[in-house]
Amino acid sequence: MKTYTMPEVADRFEQAVKTLKRMPSAKAQGYFNTWPAIVRTALEIADMEPEKLRLGPPTSEAIGKMEETIQWIFLLDTEDERRLIWLRAARVQWKPICYRLGVGRTTAYHMWRVALLTIVTRLNAKRNGGRNVRT
Repeated sequence: MKTYTMPEVADRFEQAVKTLKRMPSAKAQGYFNTWPAIVRTALEIADMEPEKLRLGPPTSEAIGKMEETIQWIFLLDTEDERRLIWLRAARVQWKPICYRLGVGRTTAYHMWRVALLTIVTRLNAKRNGGRNVRT
């Protein structure tokens, strides 16, 4: 039986964030744009910033993994831990995270590691029928 590790769980959260960003935006139906298309000159096009490459909508398998991973966040006890895991998965820099939590960088890093360890321990305990598993 496979057991989860901290790097695997952190990677799954990063993949969940990426999948969520690739989801199509929800738009209200029935509205449309009647404005004509903007015709740009070659100079205007050259001065524009290039558009980011869109990968298209995620697969159903990726959405299923994302939904499972998002449920893992509820294995944590406090909102600060949940927020910390999600912000790190979204690759937010440590400085804004530390400011938001009101702690130093080292403390935030240790909080993140403890939160990951909590998720791993609880996931592995669920897989093994509630028995304690060393990680």
